[in-house]
Parts: sequence; C-alpha cells; structure tokens
Amino acid sequence: MPVLEMTPDAALAAMVSPGGRQNPYPFYEAIRGHGNVVEVRPGLMAAVGYDECVKALREPRMRVQDAAAFDRTFPGWRDHSSLRHFTNSMLYTNPPAHIPMRRMVTEAFTVPRIAALRSTVERMTDELLERFAGLGAAGAPVDFMTEFAFRLPVAVISHMLGVPESDQVWFREIAADIMIALEGISDAKELEPANAATDQLAEYFAPLIAERRRTPGDDVIGTLVRVHEEDSDRFNAHELIGNLLLLLSAGFDTTTHLLGHGLLQALRRPVLADRLRLEPELAAGYVEETLRVEPPVQATTRWATQDIDLLGHRIPAGTKLLVILAAGNRDPRRYERPELFDPDRRDIRPLSFAGGVHICVGAPLARLEAQIALPRVLTRFPRLALGGTPTYRPRWLARGNDWLPVTTG
Repeated sequence: MPVLEMTPDAALAAMVSPGGRQNPYPFYEAIRGHGNVVEVRPGLMAAVGYDECVKALREPRMRVQDAAAFDRTFPGWRDHSSLRHFTNSMLYTNPPAHIPMRRMVTEAFTVPRIAALRSTVERMTDELLERFAGLGAAGAPVDFMTEFAFRLPVAVISHMLGVPESDQVWFREIAADIMIALEGISDAKELEPANAATDQLAEYFAPLIAERRRTPGDDVIGTLVRVHEEDSDRFNAHELIGNLLLLLSAGFDTTTHLLGHGLLQALRRPVLADRLRLEPELAAGYVEETLRVEPPVQATTRWATQDIDLLGHRIPAGTKLLVILAAGNRDPRRYERPELFDPDRRDIRPLSFAGGVHICVGAPLARLEAQIALPRVLTRFPRLALGGTPTYRPRWLARGNDWLPVTTG
C-alpha cells in the first residue's frame, strides 16, 4: 500500500476528521513514514512503533492525564460532570493513588470470577441467538450491532454489577454519550451530551449503592461498596461512582465493537468463518488477531513528567505523547505483512488493552465473551451473510460499527 506523503500534523488532522475516522489506517502509515516516534507540533508527539508504544505504556515517568493535567490544558473542566467523574476513576489517576484504587476494582475482576462466568456467557449467547433467529426469520437484514454485539456485553457486565435486566437497553445510548468525554474533546458544547448522560447514570447508581449498603452482595457493586465501607479514606464516594461509570460504559463498549469487528472479518473471509465453525481452538488466536487489526480503542495518551529517552527518541518534559495503539499493532518490524488478517500468526500480542499499570482490567472478560460468542454465532447461522454495507460511528478513539446488517439465510 503506498504511503501518503503528509506531515505528521496534517496526518493527525486528517485521521480525526469525519472522513478519516472512517478509515484512519493510511494516516497512521503517513506518520510512520517520518519515524516510530515523531513530533506532531511543539508539545505533542506521536508513537506509532510497537516497541515504542510498549515502552511508553510501561514507563513510570509517563503519566495519564489526571486532574492536575486537566488544570493546565483545559481550564474550567470541572464544570463538566463527565470529566469530573472520569478523573475520579482509575482511568485518569496516577500512582500512588492509582494503585490502591485499581487493587480494589480488580478484586471484582479476579481470574476465578471471570472463569466462573463461562457458563453464564454461553447461556446468554444462546438466548440472544435464539432471539436473533426470530428477528431474521423473514429474511430481512438484522443489525448485528444493536441486536447482539451490544446486548451480550451489557448483559454480562450488568449481571456482574447486579443491575436489573430491564434497565440494560437504556444503557446503550447513555454509554455512547458518556464515551464522548474520552475523545479528548475540549469544546464545551460537544461535552453536553456526555455531561447529561453522566448525571443520569450517577443518579441511577445512587439507589443501587444504598441498597448494597443495606443488603451486601457479592456482585461488583456490592464488592466495591464493601471495600468503600471498610476503608473510605482509600476509596471515597466520588471514586466509587467514577469507577462504576467507567466499568459500565467503557467496559461493554469495547467488547461490543470487538464482537462487531470479529464478525465482519469472518463474513469477509468465508474460509475463516468455516474454520471457526469447525475448529473451536482457533477462537483464541482469531480474537487476538481481531484485536490487533481492528482494536476497539485506537489510542491513548501519556504525559512526560521529565525528559525521557524512549528507545532513542527524546521526549521533553511536559510533552503530551499520543500512543497510537492501532498503529503499533501494524508495525512491520513486529509483524510480517501487518495489514493481513491472519489468526494463525505466532505470538500475537496486540496493544489493544494498553499496558503497564493502566492495562484494562476487563481485558480477560472481553476476550472470554468474544471467544465464546463468535464461533457460536457462525455455527448457529451457517449461511450468515452481509445484508448491506456496514457503517462506522463518527468517532476516532473508540472505533466501531454503528450498523452491521446481516441476513441469517
């Protein structure tokens, strides 16, 4: 594929434009044409190399954007409830405060807890597929995103949180609006939907938290409430709400789009679809390759607290580093023919769930859901096919289909 000749600044502007969001990958390669770590403009650099992204994610002197960073870059951010709540979560908190907060949240996502969910995920998948079969029985296209890819992750995370099933569909629109706050937007008007959605969800969680205080349970809300009650100095009420908002919105959003990307790859490659039906052991590698080629989260950011040598590249103190995970996943130094979708690759290690102390706590759950669901979808519908042209939602950071029409045959 020919590399576009553009400056890094022009490539960045193009990839976040409405057209670029539909296919940002050529613009990542345009940046790579200038190096694996490049200056976009004074104060902003971008990492597109695999090793450089790994190093940046693990470097303790590279920090996430926390409240202090927002104070420098976005005066008045505290007027936006979506940003206030997210800065109270582990997503926008740095060590040492990040460590006890993350430890408390991961108590609800232990390996045994995730493993114990397998039968629940299988049951939920089969129930949703039975419903899907009814929707597609007349031969009309059915939107896979709305009717399956969204419903399974929200059902699973709601089960873990202890949220009533009747409230699950309401979460999709709410979570989609909340995710706007993670796009790095500084325009107050663009944040209005995120603020409204955050306020609604925070209000929704209040009685659930009160109920768990009265009647403790072993679901995620119950676990976090118990931890908060035992040591409120280490895990205060604002952090409790902030992390619940993060787990619900970001938690199922990424899995939704992993399922969409995974199915679309199979529908475009019938040989692989047949292999997933016949070779269940392929699912693990297939999901990893999907995460590599089409990560639901395209990038993250880090801030240099001092001058840093990043594998030979100088990152000046105070610099914002855009760590483009999706570009690192396609580094030709790490993967031969990186543009090729090949689930038989050896040693597939996508950067899609970030890394270091901020690696996504929900990654094992997302992998479990996709490894179970994708083969089951294709097996249940052996003649499953595209029923139209898929479209992508108008977001860059959290990339995914907003419409994926299929026919069940």
